Amino acid sequence: MVNFRTLTSFAYMAQCGILGTNAYDGSSRLLDIVPKREVLYVGGRYTNITDSITNVTSMAMVGQIYVEKLSPHPAPRNQPLPIIFIAGAAQTGTNFLETPDGRPGWASYFIDKGHTVYLSDQPARGRSFWFPGQGNVGTLGPPNAVSDLFTDVANNGNQWPQAKLHTQWPGTGRMGDQTFDAFYRSQMQFQIDPFIGEEQNAQAYSALVDIVGPCYIITHSQAGAYGWRVGDMRSDLVKGLVQLEPSGPPFTFRPPIGTGPALAFGLTDLAIQYNPSAGKDAKDIKTVIEPAIDANHYECIMQSAPAKQLTNLAKIPELIVTGEASFHAPTDYCTVKYLRQVGVDVEFADLGKEGIHGNGHMLFMEKNNLEIADRVYKWLKKH
Repeated sequence: MVNFRTLTSFAYMAQCGILGTNAYDGSSRLLDIVPKREVLYVGGRYTNITDSITNVTSMAMVGQIYVEKLSPHPAPRNQPLPIIFIAGAAQTGTNFLETPDGRPGWASYFIDKGHTVYLSDQPARGRSFWFPGQGNVGTLGPPNAVSDLFTDVANNGNQWPQAKLHTQWPGTGRMGDQTFDAFYRSQMQFQIDPFIGEEQNAQAYSALVDIVGPCYIITHSQAGAYGWRVGDMRSDLVKGLVQLEPSGPPFTFRPPIGTGPALAFGLTDLAIQYNPSAGKDAKDIKTVIEPAIDANHYECIMQSAPAKQLTNLAKIPELIVTGEASFHAPTDYCTVKYLRQVGVDVEFADLGKEGIHGNGHMLFMEKNNLEIADRVYKWLKKH
C-alpha cells in the first residue's frame, strides 16, 4: 500500500521542481487519500517477431497493458462498481492521478466516492511493451501544436468557432509556463496505425474487464472507439460507458484532426455488432449527409433509413461529455445523434449548455475538473 498523496505530489515536483498548489476550494483532503495499490499486466499474445536491425526472429508478447488498481482503504460497505479509465492519444493513466498543476485528479475523486479505479497505459505506450515493427508510433507534435489543440485554444487563430471560449486551462498553456511544461513532459509516443491500435486495445481492455467483472468504463478521445469495442464484446459486464469527447464524429475526420473518410463502422474502424450485419468492411452500411444545426457546427453523416442497430451497445447506457470550447464542440452532437439512431441509450452532457463554461479537450485536468467529475458521478449513481 502506498501514500497516494506522496506518490503523486512527488511525481509532479520531480517534473516541475515545485510543489503543486491546490486551486480548487475544498479539494485538499483528496490529496490525502491513501488507497490500496496493486499493479498488474493484462492481455497480450505471443507471436514471432523479426527484429528489423538484426533480422533475427524470436518469440515475444505484444498487446499487453500496464494497469494500476487503486482501491478505497478500508473498503466501504455496499461499494459501487469499479471504474476502468482509458486515456486518449499520447496520454497514460497518469492523466487521472493529479492535474499538471498539482490538484487532485479524477482518481482521487472517485476513490473518495467509494469506487475502485483502474488506471492503465495503452499497448505500446508508457509502461506497456512495444516491439519495433508492430505498426508505427508517432507523437502529437511540437509544443505550439499541443497548445493550439489543448491548452491555449482561445489563442489558436479561431481554428473552430468555439475556440475563443476557452478559459479553464491553468496557466498560459504555452511553452515556458510551468503547468504547460509539466503537461508536455507527460506526452508519449502512441500507435498511429488505427487498425492495430484499435484491435490491441479492444483485446487488452476486454481481458481487463474479464478480471474486474461488472464495471463502468470512462474513456477519453482516441479511446472512445476502444470503449465501444469493449462494450460490444463485453456487454454483459460493462454497466455504463462514459465517453469524454470520444473519437469521431461517425464515418469521417473533421478539422483540426483531419478530413476525409474514417471509422468505416461509424464508431469504430473495425467490425462491431450491427443487426442486420454491416457486412465485410462495413460495405453494407449506407450513409446520408444531414445538414449542420447552425454555422458553428459541422454536418453529420448518418445511416440511411432504416438504420442498422448496435444490438450489444444498446444494452449499455452511455454518457457523452463535451467541453464548450473544445474542437469536439462542433461535432460531438453528431456522435450523440448517431448513437440514438442505432439504438443506444445515450445522455449528452454538453457542458456549456449545462452552465459549465470554458472547457477544452483536456477537461478532466482543467481548473474546474472536479465540477465535471461531479456531473459524471451523478450520472453513474443513476446507472
